[in-house]
Amino acid sequence: MSNTRKEHDLLGDRDVPADAYYGVQTLRAFENFNITGVRLHQFDTFINAFAQVKKAAALANHEVGALDGKIKDAIVAACDEIIAGALHDQFIVDMIQGGAGTSTNMNVNEVIANRALEILGHQKGEYQYCHPNNHVNHGQSTNDAYPTALHVALDAYIER
Repeated sequence: MSNTRKEHDLLGDRDVPADAYYGVQTLRAFENFNITGVRLHQFDTFINAFAQVKKAAALANHEVGALDGKIKDAIVAACDEIIAGALHDQFIVDMIQGGAGTSTNMNVNEVIANRALEILGHQKGEYQYCHPNNHVNHGQSTNDAYPTALHVALDAYIER
């Protein structure tokens, strides 16, 4: 078995570590925006809050008929695992990265999509079955999801 999988984005093909739950866009962000060395995985409350936002979006998208029930269930299960503390080491982007949270949002989308794929019985990277943008991020903008997750995280932090 190969220790990498091939993924494709608008910039072309890249080899991603086979055991990684993040995907090609996260890998590119990790390489291109290594600014502080302070990684997303160091902020559990923020990761959990982002997973709560993605879970809520999946539930809402299913409710309005925009997301298949099986895909919704897999996304929700993946989010629940992350909220319980799983896969936090897969959030590798720098906390200070280019853009307004785009790399962070994609890191979250890719981890959730790849775990959802496994739950559905597929391999990581088989995005035709559960796509980071088309399914996990459906109906969302980074400019909404990121600050919402930040507010949820701050609320959780204050409530401690």
